[in-house]
Amino acid sequence: MSERSVTHATFVLERTYDASPATVFSAWADPAAKARWFAEADGWTTGMYEVDFRVGGHETYRGGPKGGGQTHRMNGQYQDIIPNARIIYTYDMHLNDTRISVSLATIELEPSGAGTRLILTEQGAYLDGYDSPDQRKEGTGSLLDALAAEIQRQTARA
Repeated sequence: MSERSVTHATFVLERTYDASPATVFSAWADPAAKARWFAEADGWTTGMYEVDFRVGGHETYRGGPKGGGQTHRMNGQYQDIIPNARIIYTYDMHLNDTRISVSLATIELEPSGAGTRLILTEQGAYLDGYDSPDQRKEGTGSLLDALAAEIQRQTARA
């Protein structure tokens, strides 16, 4: 059996978007919008993506890099949702069949001038050296950048 370890860490990411809190919230709450920025990232394939955006609802993603390789899987559950203000969810990540982390994430949306300030706080347990806080922070930052592109897409249609 290999050596077991747990690394605990908390990180905070902030972004300001040129859209109302309702628009930013909608990009999380609408399954089609969330799929565009979360599950359909450049360079990745999606084997399966499902979201049931409600307290107690689940979110599941399975996919990986184009061209094959390891399968990444995320299983999440929404713990608290306050429309246009807060989303709290727990999730675990797997690499192939190995659980690599368990996290609690809190999204806070605050008006900022004509836009929205998003504050994401993630508290994670990173398991057995398969993942690290720095890797997760970088990946999550990339997702928040993809969220910005989705928000621009939504506001351009309005």
